[in-house]
Parts: sequence; C-alpha cells; structure tokens
Amino acid sequence: MSSNPSPILVAGGGIGGLGAALALTRRGFSVKVLEQAPEIGEIGAGIQLGPNAFHALDALGVGEKTRRRAVYTDFMVMHDAIDGYQVGKIPTGEAFLKRFGNPYAVIHRVDVHQSLFEGAVESGRIEFQTSTRVTRVEQTAQGVTVFDQHGTAHQGAALIAADGVKSVVREQFVGDPARVTGHVVYRAVVERKDFPADLQWNAASIWVGPNCHLVHYPLRGGEQYNVVVTFHSRGQEEWGVTDGSREEVQSYFQEVCPQARQLIDLPKSWRRWATADREPIGRWSFDRVTLLGDAAHPTTQYLAQGAAMALEDAVTLGETLRLAEGDLVEAFDLYQRARVARTARIVLSAREMGRLYHAKDVERLVRNDLWRGRSPERFYDAMEWLYGWNVDNCLSALDHTPKASA
Repeated sequence: MSSNPSPILVAGGGIGGLGAALALTRRGFSVKVLEQAPEIGEIGAGIQLGPNAFHALDALGVGEKTRRRAVYTDFMVMHDAIDGYQVGKIPTGEAFLKRFGNPYAVIHRVDVHQSLFEGAVESGRIEFQTSTRVTRVEQTAQGVTVFDQHGTAHQGAALIAADGVKSVVREQFVGDPARVTGHVVYRAVVERKDFPADLQWNAASIWVGPNCHLVHYPLRGGEQYNVVVTFHSRGQEEWGVTDGSREEVQSYFQEVCPQARQLIDLPKSWRRWATADREPIGRWSFDRVTLLGDAAHPTTQYLAQGAAMALEDAVTLGETLRLAEGDLVEAFDLYQRARVARTARIVLSAREMGRLYHAKDVERLVRNDLWRGRSPERFYDAMEWLYGWNVDNCLSALDHTPKASA
C-alpha cells in the first residue's frame, strides 16, 4: 500500500509500540522504532489477556506465539477479603470460549512482549534504535522530524507516539496533567514451591477489601504466581515506580482474613507503583503525529485492560490505513474517531471498578450482594461490550463519530 520511501517512526518499543510497528508493516510500510532503553525488552510481572486482546494479537499475526506462553484459567473469582465470602465466580472455560471466540488467559508481560518482538523481527521491515529518547517533534506537510536526547534528527513520514504513561509527545501536543490516584500497587512474582497450596487455583483471583485489594494467578505453566496488592496510601503520592517495603504492605492489610493475608507475606522483594491516569481527551492525532496506548489513554489497572487497549489501538490503526488507502493524515483521524469513546469508557469504568473493589461499610454490603445468583450467561452479557471487540467491528464507531476539531 505504501509508496512513501520514508519509514514511519514509532516512539517506544513496548507492547503498544511493537503492536503498532507490526500493524504498519502489514500495510506495506517500513518502520523505525525509537526506544529509550539500552535494549528492546519489557519489565513488570503478570497481566491478564481477555478475548479482545487475543483477537488483536491474532490480527497482528502473533496470536499463536502468545497462546503457547499463556496459562488458561478455569474461572475468574472475587472474594471479600474481610470474611472470605465469594462475591462472584465467572467460568472461563468452553462456554466462555464459544461465546467470545477466544480464551481468557494470564501471562507474564515479558512473554507478550517477546511474542510481538519475534513477529517484528520476522517481518524484516522494522528497524530498532535503542538508547534513543524522543524529546521533541517537528512536522511539515510532507513528514516529521523527531529529535532525541543527543540532538540527533530522525526523519519519517509520520510518528506513532507509543511512549507510555509519561509521554513526551503528549506533553508537547496536549500538555494535560496526570491525575494521581493515591492508590499504590505492589507487584511481585512468587515461585510455585513458595506459594500457599490452598491458593493454587487456576484462576484470576481477587480479594476485595476496604480501600484495598489483592490479586493472584498462575504464570508460566503454573511454575510461578503473580501477586499484586493495592491500597489507598496514607501519604501524598507522586506518580512513579520504586522498590517496595514489606513493612509498608503489611501495615495496610491488618483487617484481611488469614487466607488472603498469606499473600502479603510471600514476596522476597516488591516493586511499588504509585498510580495515575489522565482525563480522557477527544483528540490524539495532530496531522502526521498520533498517540497510541498509554500515551493516548493511560488508565488504572482495575479492568486489566491496559495492554489490550494498546493492542486494539494498533490493529485499528492498521485498519484505518487500509480504509484511507495509505493517506496517513486521514488514517490518523479515522483511528482516533474509532478509538476515543471506547478507550474513554475503559478509563472511566476502571475508576468505578476501583471504587467497587475498595468499598467499605454499607457500600461493601451492596457490592457483595450485586452478583448473588447471577448465571454465567448474564456475566457474559455484561462483558460483551469489552470482550466482543475484534478486527471486523473495530471501525464501527466511525458510523456516528464526527471528525475531531482542531
């Protein structure tokens, strides 16, 4: 499709950046990925992949690679962390697969990234430049110039800014503040031999409590377990990642029941995330520059959809390039119109889910009563808007979304 000899530049070599690069090569473009780290890689622990994420990975040509590295859960389950009451249990087996066309799985973030990276290398059309941090962008009607921290200029036909939650490109074009939540997330990976036998469930499991919750699920064939705990900080937080403290974690979970409390005593080391999101915006595309993934719609973790949204973005961008017959400016506008409402719903729904998880007093009682007696089919109906996304319907919002105003 592309007749432009200049590559499209992608800022960021994470999950979103590699997804975008793959989508672009499938439309005939050459791509140059600018990554600030010394090597292409990923950090973090486990993530959850719903059917929508697998639909996106399939469309990018790396679905099978990812499936081989994933653990397929039997159910999602929520317990009250105070008294152990089972609030809700959703089967994710055959009926779920039949309904949504793809499974629910848990996987190490590194393994998703590795699948995308392998696909990128196999494409033969993606150049990687590491130790390169984007600092500024200039553009003309013909292309873009991206400057890095050394003052080096990189020329391209366009720029996809997948430079994460603290996007330099978003700061230049939007300049909006982050919304620091005050919620702190601790993440760790624990070996199976050290994980409590009575919690070794093949499930995405969450224990919800007043101003806190705990999550665990298996990774890498069940040889490891992902452990995540979240609490409302007593102090003033600044957005960022640091090493965590076992003593701090334990101080926030005095009320939880003994079965759930086992989780916070397990990790030998923690990483601590002070979380933030941003208010949804209606414009991500600025002529030959567009935002993607966390740069466009950073969200809290309560719907487990951050990586999935970046992958959906990448696939949708590829589809709008097809629809616009390679016209980059037109494609970028169609892309944002197709994605803004859905990703804003994710950001806002994640905030509400956080409130639901962390309910206390009477709100906690209401939360525990919400799903009593609900059938799997009713749960699936409620999830249709989220997990029903695929490449065939990813442009459906264009039918009723006006063009963005400058």
